[in-house]
Amino acid sequence: MTKVSIIKVGGNVIENPKDLDNFLKDFASITGSKILVHGGGKKVSKWAERLGIPVEMKDGRRITNTETLELITGIYGGQVNKNIVASLQGYNCNAIGLSGADANAIQAVKRPIENTDFGWVGDITYVNTSFFKLLLNNALSPICCALTHDANGQILNTNADTIASSIAVALGKDFEVTLYYCFEQMGVMKSLKDQNSLIEHIDSQIYKKLKEEHIISEGMLPKMKNSFDALQNGVSKVHIGKPEMIKGTIKHTTITL
Repeated sequence: MTKVSIIKVGGNVIENPKDLDNFLKDFASITGSKILVHGGGKKVSKWAERLGIPVEMKDGRRITNTETLELITGIYGGQVNKNIVASLQGYNCNAIGLSGADANAIQAVKRPIENTDFGWVGDITYVNTSFFKLLLNNALSPICCALTHDANGQILNTNADTIASSIAVALGKDFEVTLYYCFEQMGVMKSLKDQNSLIEHIDSQIYKKLKEEHIISEGMLPKMKNSFDALQNGVSKVHIGKPEMIKGTIKHTTITL
């Protein structure tokens, strides 16, 4: 099977121009088919603070009112996405920027109100596999922002980790997919204050124990949930760590069942 690398980048990497540029050079140098999914949540939070828009989070996920959605659409789908695409073109990577609404790439439904009203947040229901295959088979690298749509004209904010996992699962039937979650940490850490506390391997039993001990919480929870969902649905490998791990040169966390 043809190999595909699906890489999600976020956190401080998006915030730091030098770090982002180094990552994009590495991404462009990956041989074979590749897809990049990016967040930009810290940039959104900074702009929200400047504009006096409240920032509300629940279990590592953003509660999205109408004002916040307008801000997210402009930053994710505009500023961040197009700057990444332009940079990759400069590194001879033929990238194409996408939201979930483009070519009906990713559909979602507004998350139902249960214990928390997340506002304009989407839960993915459909990935247009044939569209992604068309792009990959024509040597294009999709650059996906964290926006989906509901097929009725509504843009929805959707967790970028979930988007990466969902695309990976959708393509897992036709490709050998490796999923990478890149951010500023070495991987999953026992303590963020101790750079020697990297957990290099996590399986479902270790994950359960780490959750019970509250070592894994907040922003890492979506990554871990999506990692196991991907592995249970046909994805070959999942790795979490600093962007340099895509070159295979540094230690990181590998997730297995």
